[in-house]
Amino acid sequence: MKKTFAVTIAIISLMWVLHTFSKNFMVDPAFSTFIDKKDQILSNEPLWVIMIRIHIILAIIALITGPLGVMKAVRNKSKGFHRWNGRIYVLSIMLNFIPGVYVSFFATGGWSSTVGFLILNILWLGTTILGYLSIKKRKVVLHSQWMTRSFFLTFANMTIYIIVAIAHSAMSLPYGLSYTIAVWLCWILNLGAAEFVIRKRLLI
Repeated sequence: MKKTFAVTIAIISLMWVLHTFSKNFMVDPAFSTFIDKKDQILSNEPLWVIMIRIHIILAIIALITGPLGVMKAVRNKSKGFHRWNGRIYVLSIMLNFIPGVYVSFFATGGWSSTVGFLILNILWLGTTILGYLSIKKRKVVLHSQWMTRSFFLTFANMTIYIIVAIAHSAMSLPYGLSYTIAVWLCWILNLGAAEFVIRKRLLI
């Protein structure tokens, strides 16, 4: 059960990496479609594009290193690889905090979305740092629990995408409202899923 779940998570992560990379760097590298949907004025569009690109690239790194960190088989095979993979994962999230906060202030949906994104950024960074500090104190179980929460928050963008598709496309809610709902639900639902996984010990 644990192995199957871990492999499923890894496959979902890889598929989302491919989707994110192709969509933002091949299909629409100028982010014109995304910008057209915005209800916020971008005071410096070139800077916003740079920051969102950095934000996405670092998130992709987290999505690649994350599954390798939570998979027990990979962890047991090479402790050295696990440590270095973990350092890259932690660094990608720490470096992502500033671009993440910057793009939050121009989020579709106004201040409601901005606050939701700021909470997400703080939770993502906080759970990651707590996971790192836990292993430095040799608290392995606590480390695994915090890193599981951090990893599930890494999927926040995917959750936003799904919720917006349901709320806007299927339920015909306004795009701005759908996006705001998704921003808040993404970290609430993902943390809820992480707690379920932790209690079921599916990744620990």
